[in-house]
Amino acid sequence: MFLLASLGTCFAGFPARAADLDAGGMTFRDFAVNDNGASFNRGVDPIIAGGPNQVPSRVAAVDSAQGLARVQFGAIKVELALPLGWQATEDWERGVAYSGDKRYRLIIWRVDFTFEGVKDAEHYAATKTGSIQARRPSIQAQARKLGDGTFLIVYENAPKGQGDSEPRTVFDLVLQRPGNPKEGILLTLGVPASDAVRGMKLLAILKQNMRINW
Repeated sequence: MFLLASLGTCFAGFPARAADLDAGGMTFRDFAVNDNGASFNRGVDPIIAGGPNQVPSRVAAVDSAQGLARVQFGAIKVELALPLGWQATEDWERGVAYSGDKRYRLIIWRVDFTFEGVKDAEHYAATKTGSIQARRPSIQAQARKLGDGTFLIVYENAPKGQGDSEPRTVFDLVLQRPGNPKEGILLTLGVPASDAVRGMKLLAILKQNMRINW
């Protein structure tokens, strides 16, 4: 589980009816290590990647000028642009990506809302927020609906994970399939608490550059 912190900092100045996430002028170059995509060819770390069945994801293109690689998660039919210097793996149900220092970690899934016992993305966001707070009372959470119908959830006050030097902030981005409220995508990004605002800006960049084959 990606762990959390610092909701107030993230949502400060973020209107309840925000049109969308704002990268604040940042780009992938602000998060990248200019290695021409070499990091994506490294061996998989099974602990960080999420298990022994992970395999490297396919790199479709490397754009050193923009500081990104376009990575295809074949099992879930999603292409993400990721900062250079990261790594990306997948299994049959999800994609995982993380920065070279493992401080920034991302996971992306397909979501069957009916299977999860909810009717749509809004119901899912509300149910997940309540469920996590019920299991871990120390965690606080807020959800916002963006102008395009996407739901953003930010969690705070969770303890640091193994290998982390500080607590974490976690962002959930819940996207609903156009024309089909029963299906969606969940993208979760976890960052150090001290990088919460910076992490939200990266989330904006990731969202802007995500391609989903519904």
